[in-house]
Amino acid sequence: MTPCRSLAAAAILFALCVPGSSATAQETDLRPVQVGSKNFTENVLLGEMATLLIRTDGLPASHREAIGGTRVVFDALVAGDIDIYPEYTGTLKHEILADLELETQNDLRDALAERGLLLGPALGFQNNYALGMKARRADELGIRNISDLVRYPKLVFRFGNEFMDRRDGWPVLRDRYRLPQSDVRGVDHDIAYRGIDSGGADLIDLYTTDAEISYYGLRALEDDLGHFPSYEAVWLLRNDLLERAPDVIETLSQIGGQISEPDMIAMNARVKLDKTPAGLVAANFLRDRLGIRASFELESDLARFWRCTVEHLTLVGVSLGAAILVSIPLGIAAARHRRLGRLILSSVGVIQTIPSLALLVFMIPLLGIGGPPAMVALFLYSLLPVVRNTHAGLSGIPIQLRESAEALGLPPNARLRRIELPLAMPSILAGIKTSAVINVGTATLGALVGAGGYGQPILTGIRLDDVNLILQGAVPAAVLALLVQGFFDVTERVTVPKGLQLEAR
Repeated sequence: MTPCRSLAAAAILFALCVPGSSATAQETDLRPVQVGSKNFTENVLLGEMATLLIRTDGLPASHREAIGGTRVVFDALVAGDIDIYPEYTGTLKHEILADLELETQNDLRDALAERGLLLGPALGFQNNYALGMKARRADELGIRNISDLVRYPKLVFRFGNEFMDRRDGWPVLRDRYRLPQSDVRGVDHDIAYRGIDSGGADLIDLYTTDAEISYYGLRALEDDLGHFPSYEAVWLLRNDLLERAPDVIETLSQIGGQISEPDMIAMNARVKLDKTPAGLVAANFLRDRLGIRASFELESDLARFWRCTVEHLTLVGVSLGAAILVSIPLGIAAARHRRLGRLILSSVGVIQTIPSLALLVFMIPLLGIGGPPAMVALFLYSLLPVVRNTHAGLSGIPIQLRESAEALGLPPNARLRRIELPLAMPSILAGIKTSAVINVGTATLGALVGAGGYGQPILTGIRLDDVNLILQGAVPAAVLALLVQGFFDVTERVTVPKGLQLEAR
């Protein structure tokens, strides 16, 4: 199979295995309402609440939870991968649409309408940004306001990764207050709390409805120069959702203005500190506060394990299968044509140097969120080991064997099929084995773009500081990697002649 034909075969495999984005009108009407949420507890909880509300009105709805940061989720909404998610007005005005310098709420509505989006009902509370320190530490230093930080240039700041680059985040805040601190780094927002509790940081960024503020004994410093805007919680949805669900605004309005800041803090505490499932907390609030009988079925550990296993195997199987189809012909071409070989090997080598997270994010504008971008990223990462080992295996065949095959009068394709590939098979299988093991581990990152798999419990466990959930993803991923390696060991013993096996060892 030539490289061109192998690429075509891979494209066909992806077309068959990866869900397409096109749909008939009837399929669109039947498609569940896709609720999204960002990767922090409160947003996930509100996403669960919206999903339950929509279902109580008899509409199918599903929740794609914790699919990324602000930009990822907003872009997914614009692209139509999700239909609705909870957002904050300050983030819309001062981060997502900052270039427009929007003044009023009407300006915001008009700017969103130009993008096919609609600002839905407000939920009743604000979740503002703030800077926080341990109350005892702040008292020792006499720090009450953000301006007071100027006197202590040696303080260690650890901010959420998103806050480090936001237009309403650290760079502008630093300039506004003329802060001199240099030991400033980005970390995961949830991990920052553990860092300040352990003494690894003096100051972090807070969401004012975070339950950890009270739990860790933190104090929010006064924003005395008025840097942070208000972040009113609202629903953000696509205009075309109203065609499929005309009453969705009325449905969401049932909790419009009904959630106070203490309510939100209490619900966040139940999820984050008491380890209560977000869906159950949301259902209880709807029932107790509004009398809405929202049903929530808790997924068992076994059911979650099988769901994650199927998702993970799909990610690995499709991406690795396509990579093998492409890599072996590319390795053959690289071995037969020296100049082309340098180009092929350098190209797949460059792909391998791209950070996994960056490659996943690059795929989102092209393929949306979910399985497709994760599969394509894994496919690209799987190329190098197989291409390189195929090239090395074929290039390493002794010249005497090549000359003997030519002396027998075998045509090039027959020599390749009957002699060269069997001789190179130990090396090729070693490359496939390496690629498969790397693929299984890297596939856990697919959860960052809503692809599921074993990465989902890992990310949820990190967010909730739940070691049990982390192990529910990490242990099966490690076991699957060992099983995959064992499978290819058996394959090698079955397909490679014993003499070649001994020689390879």
